[in-house]
Amino acid sequence: MDIQKLQRMQNASRAGGKNAPRRKQVRKPRSEADDQKVQAALKKINVQHIPGIDEVNMFKEDGNVIHFSKPIVHSAANANTTAVYGRAQNKELTELVPGILPQLGADSLANLKRLAEQYQQLTQSQQQQALNKAKEEDNGDDDVPDLVENFDNADENKNVD
Repeated sequence: MDIQKLQRMQNASRAGGKNAPRRKQVRKPRSEADDQKVQAALKKINVQHIPGIDEVNMFKEDGNVIHFSKPIVHSAANANTTAVYGRAQNKELTELVPGILPQLGADSLANLKRLAEQYQQLTQSQQQQALNKAKEEDNGDDDVPDLVENFDNADENKNVD
């Protein structure tokens, strides 16, 4: 090979320099930095770790629940602040009802009754829609032919032969 050709190939493959394309840097999410900022802000208001909490449930207006199992909870009563750390799961209220009844207060029980009524109305409307849909499907079923012959007469004709 020619030396000049090798030099041209080497210059063309060089990363960086004049007329070289810029490469984008891959940036990692800054979750650790954000967590550290949150921790620093919480330390400023003197939060204390609360041991012995097995689960945390946060009720939404739409009837769903944000459920934390075995969370880490920090609280500062004077700043009216509570921080909950852990893996959160969105669950429906009906999934958690037997276990959370002792946790509910008077206000929550009223909300639970209201949600139960809404859920019942919703399920009734869904059942009604399913029945209407089934009726529509049954009305359109023309695959079964109508009876033309009288089978009783056909049976008598066989006995005669």
